[in-house]
Amino acid sequence: MPPYKITYFRGRALAEPIRLVLSYGGVEFEDDPFDPEDWPKVKPTTPFGTVPLLDMDGKIVRQSNAICRYFAKQFGLTGKDDLEALEVDATVDTIHDLREKLAKYHYETNEEAKAEKLELIKELVPFYIERFDEQVKENGGYFVGGDVTWADLYFFGILDYLSFMAQRDIIEDAENLKALKEKVFEIPSIKAWVEKRPDAFA
Repeated sequence: MPPYKITYFRGRALAEPIRLVLSYGGVEFEDDPFDPEDWPKVKPTTPFGTVPLLDMDGKIVRQSNAICRYFAKQFGLTGKDDLEALEVDATVDTIHDLREKLAKYHYETNEEAKAEKLELIKELVPFYIERFDEQVKENGGYFVGGDVTWADLYFFGILDYLSFMAQRDIIEDAENLKALKEKVFEIPSIKAWVEKRPDAFA
């Protein structure tokens, strides 16, 4: 049995970057998915009431970005030096900022409040995407340093979720991000995972 097990909702979203980084490094893992309606039962069993969780041979760790960063250091995905590592972390945090803003819109249940947030989202998504696209253009086709880092894997892994919440393909007009998406997909270990992963919502 693989030494690593990921517990998360039955889907990709925040767990997919972990799966991609592990796949990049050739690390075997298993998924322990649960349905959203089971969350009230699962939540009390988690350390801080959040998922994803990673069982590392009996040690339970949390926070998807921290987990990704931990393995990225082992697999040479943090950049060539400390400055690039800082730029990678800043990029991931900025992608996370966009995700949080989209989530506040997508999961809003008050229709009037949601309509107000939609106007903000219509401005925010292009704002972020244009800058991400330019960043990739200026860095030789990747987010940082002209080579693949976990920022690229993170973006690739969470992109479907971002587009799902925005209800459209958010990189439709971003040529550099589309090219980056294709380059990440063509990494053999990433391609192998994507082609065998179960169908799921974003």
